[in-house]
Formats: sequence, C-alpha cells, structure tokens
Amino acid sequence: MSDTPQPTEKPSEDTKPAPAAKESPKEKPSEEAKPAPAAKESPKEKPAAKPAAKAKPPKPEDKPFPEFIDTLFIPAVEKQLGENSIKPERLERVTESRPVVGGDCSMVVGVLPGGRRFWVCFAKENINSPKHIALAEPGSEPTLLESFLIDEKRMTLPLLVSRLLQRLNGQKWLGRN
Repeated sequence: MSDTPQPTEKPSEDTKPAPAAKESPKEKPSEEAKPAPAAKESPKEKPAAKPAAKAKPPKPEDKPFPEFIDTLFIPAVEKQLGENSIKPERLERVTESRPVVGGDCSMVVGVLPGGRRFWVCFAKENINSPKHIALAEPGSEPTLLESFLIDEKRMTLPLLVSRLLQRLNGQKWLGRN
C-alpha cells in the first residue's frame, strides 16, 4: 500500500503543469486587454463628434448682466405682476446706493401701486453673485436688507422671478392672501 501513495504523489507533480495552464489564461486576458483599449478608442472618437453636432443656443442666464436684466428679468416680472392684476409704477435696473447699508451696486428697483417699493440688489453684475432684497411700505424707508436666494448654486430666470414674486406675496403685496 505504500506503493499506492507514491503514484498519487506523482499525479500531484502532474498537477504542477496545471498552474502553467493557469498562466496561459493569464496570457489570454492580457491579449484580450490589448484589443479592449482599441475598442475604447473608438468610443472616444464618437463623443468628440457628438458635441460638434450639439450646437445648442446659449442659456438666457449666460447673457451679459445688463442684457439679462433688461430684456428677460424685468419683462418676466412685469408679466407675472400683470397676472396678479398689478402694473408696476417703476421697474428698472439701476446702479446706485444700496438701501439700508449703502455702497453702490447694481439693482432692480420696483415701485408697486400704492407706493410699496422693493430693491433686488446684486453684489456684482452677475446673476450668480450674492443677492439681497429690501422692502418698504408706503411712506417709510427700508430698514432691513435680507439675503436673497443664498442657497442656490446656479441661478435661472424662472427661479429669480418666482422667488421675487414669492417674497412679494409673503408681504401680502400681490392681492389675495
């Protein structure tokens, strides 16, 4: 019986070529890996062609600040106020002293019927810059400058308009509340 274990040991020596067989599969993946990068190069070329085909018009928010405010923001605010049956007495972009704290900045000044006033102040001529809002009832001066849209990373026209109207509505300036 001692002879029988020896032949089993010999097959174990025969199992040594099995790792050599394992090496050949290792070679195959490396060979397969070589064509894979070539396949990856083809998709790289395709995305390069796609952006050229995507000639999208620039976003309204990418327009220069004065153009954005004068041609998009103010008309959109006038339209939304009109839907609430309110025609502003004044709604314009100006650069003057900020209410309450002073210091020149670009702002949109609005005067609603009855003498109610609001100021949307921009720290820089950029709609993504920090913004503040001030409100004043008829016959009084604004006493508080509030941060406006401070948590928003990317500003859009609909967001600016809706939040301004929401703030004015919070003051109960837009009619039915």
